[in-house]
Amino acid sequence: MRSSNLRLFVIAGLLVAVGLALVVSGFASSSPDGLEKVAGDKGFLETARDHTFADGPLADYTVEGVDNERLSTGLSGLIGVLITFGLGLALFALLRATRSRSGGGKGSEPTRAP
Repeated sequence: MRSSNLRLFVIAGLLVAVGLALVVSGFASSSPDGLEKVAGDKGFLETARDHTFADGPLADYTVEGVDNERLSTGLSGLIGVLITFGLGLALFALLRATRSRSGGGKGSEPTRAP
């Protein structure tokens, strides 16, 4: 795949993910997830404890300080997509830099054991 095609593919994928995060996440069910449902059905939900980040700015799939629930959920999804994309981009840039330093770039032959 040529570089321009790859770039277009990545941008299109990012736009789809952003669209899903902003629009579709607002229609997510407010019902408990499977684990929470089973815990309630089996009677041990009341023993659950909050995790370390329960009071964080993105707790419960919302953005703290945004009163509109649908907007808050969409923004939380957008932030998650952008953080994930940024980490992936950084990881691939690091991998690319490591490969180019070791001479494993395009057109190089794989090293074979004797």
